[in-house]
Amino acid sequence: MSLNETWMTRTVKFEENLKCRASIATERSEGSCFFAIGWLQLPWTAFCPPGSSFKELQHSNTARHYTLLQNTTDYRILLMDEDHDRMYVGTKDYIVSLDLHNINREPLLIHWSISQQRRDECVLSGKDQNGECANFICLIEPWNRTHLYVCGSGAYHPVCTYVNRGRKAEDYIFHLEPGKVESGKGKCSYDPKLDSVSSLINGELYAGVYIDFMGTDAAIFRTMGKQTAMRTDQYNSRWLNDPAFVHAQLIPDSGERNDDKLYFFFREKSSDSGSSAIHSRIGRICLNDDGGHCCLVNKWSTFLKARLICSVPGPDGIETHFDELRK
Repeated sequence: MSLNETWMTRTVKFEENLKCRASIATERSEGSCFFAIGWLQLPWTAFCPPGSSFKELQHSNTARHYTLLQNTTDYRILLMDEDHDRMYVGTKDYIVSLDLHNINREPLLIHWSISQQRRDECVLSGKDQNGECANFICLIEPWNRTHLYVCGSGAYHPVCTYVNRGRKAEDYIFHLEPGKVESGKGKCSYDPKLDSVSSLINGELYAGVYIDFMGTDAAIFRTMGKQTAMRTDQYNSRWLNDPAFVHAQLIPDSGERNDDKLYFFFREKSSDSGSSAIHSRIGRICLNDDGGHCCLVNKWSTFLKARLICSVPGPDGIETHFDELRK
């Protein structure tokens, strides 16, 4: 799903007169605030009236046509870096860094493509009907004060590397670290059409991702770091049933870091027999989960999921389902 189709504003609302277990407000491209291929709303939400239509934004003074690169329609805002005042965008074969204070300033670009040999192997495997045999950037996470951790689909062979962004925004440093390429399996989906989500916490990468070439093995993974590598149970529809991952968010429960929990927002097929309905879910894991010792070895023992429902209290209360979550 590319950002020319949708832009999502993520919210979790708890109001006095509306008991919301969880909600995510989604704005499609015809809605208010958006970053879409060819159009950029500036400055963000400051002049973004609720309910504005796509056409109204086109004719307003707060939206203008904006082109980053030629020959691509796949743009994904992957990281908003307020410390460096940069917005990092992933696209086909490029990592883009934009100045949040002046979006008109020429962006910093890194061209990160795959080898011709890898491209040929991808084509021979039967892919590339829609140009998938390229390196679509799917993950950009802050590694430390000077580096980013970046992953791409690698023409159905996921790869990751490190990007030096400098210590300060004024440095204008932006380049790949040579010789640092590593496997991206479990971090980025093989198929660029299958969205993945991630969160890098204390040197450990948590990701909702499809980890196989055929795009049938979906999992919530923990890789890197000192803790045990973990995942959801494989091919178990009661855990994950053909999910479309939307977002991952760390929500601390208390001042004790060991109690922190990570929440995954996703859509998946209903588990009801014979039903083709799609339900939106929120899944939760504990960061200190080390799995089981006899059963659930290297699998999450704290994984829970629930349907996203917003309920109005009282005998005549109604329930609203948020089954159209989008990235």
